[in-house]
Amino acid sequence: MKVLLALGALLMTVFAGAAVPAERPLAVITVAAVGDIMMGSDHPDVKLPPNDGIGIFDGVQDALRGADIVFGNLEGPLLDGGASTKCETMTYCFAFRTPTRYVRYLQESGFNVLGIANNHANDFGEKGRESTLRTLAAAGIQPAGGAAVAFFDIRGRSVVVAGFSYSTSAPYSFNLLDIAGAKRIVRDLKARHDIVIVSFHGGAEGRSAQHVPGKPEVYVGERRGDVMAFAHAVIDAGAAMVIGHGPHVVRALELYKGKLIAYSLGNFLTYERFNLEGASGRSFVLQARLDADTGEFVGGQAVSVRLVNEGIPERDPEQQAAGLVRRLTQQDIPNANITIAEDGTLAPRHFSAVKKDQGSGRDSPIGRPKARPR
Repeated sequence: MKVLLALGALLMTVFAGAAVPAERPLAVITVAAVGDIMMGSDHPDVKLPPNDGIGIFDGVQDALRGADIVFGNLEGPLLDGGASTKCETMTYCFAFRTPTRYVRYLQESGFNVLGIANNHANDFGEKGRESTLRTLAAAGIQPAGGAAVAFFDIRGRSVVVAGFSYSTSAPYSFNLLDIAGAKRIVRDLKARHDIVIVSFHGGAEGRSAQHVPGKPEVYVGERRGDVMAFAHAVIDAGAAMVIGHGPHVVRALELYKGKLIAYSLGNFLTYERFNLEGASGRSFVLQARLDADTGEFVGGQAVSVRLVNEGIPERDPEQQAAGLVRRLTQQDIPNANITIAEDGTLAPRHFSAVKKDQGSGRDSPIGRPKARPR
């Protein structure tokens, strides 16, 4: 009996002193993504912002800085001089040429990757493309489009951003229309990298194009892709996040197999040359937190933006874009598996709420989710 009592006491001591599994913060990758950027053009007429563009991002910089990846879609080349053969007449010519010196505004705002897979990247041909790549490289900003894949090492994870477009004439673009080919590209990238983020330029344009139709889209005679089929396919192939732009209006969000899809982020900074009435002048900064191990979306924010003074972005205290994307998501994708609060807080549907941000690996506005058991 004494032996049994002693053994019991020993076991109680062992279990009482057993270590409780420690919790560790969930490793996250933070993304801040915006839509179309055209900071002004000096072709065919000079239409550049006041004060030569100084301060054009001031109203939204706090929503961008600090994320691990800060992405935007660059509409048109960064180029000084040169001619465009895109248009037969200059009267209604949508060929953009932004001075190379404007790259500093992108750099100062925290952008570290810009999409060049779009229908304006080739507005000034090879000269414009080469100038853009050279200018971005000098500023420490990576391009994403076709063979130009952006690479990041974030908390020990290899992360890439790849760009697709319906515009098959764009040399720096993977083909949005070739879904089977897109899956092969993403599978290959996923085999070599931990996290694959896909950017696409597609869909119809304008206020009548706010809805995701769930079928192939055609605009001004061009095939603009079936963006939902494309987004689902690349996630099936291994993509962790899909960022859409091109319609110049915001569209729905979707959580597909735990991965975030933004079907269009709208116009972000489009000076002078764009129609910004109504929904075209509403946009948002998509702040997203991704599980660094699985790529799954764990929370974020849709920071509402309005375009003022011919296309300059500023925070929108009325949260119009957040409300708009919430309605569009409810209408177009009722089973989107994502909740969008009135203030723009985003969460997977199986979470009742997202905790207050507590900071991330960098001094980020995007924050960190709750800890998980080791």
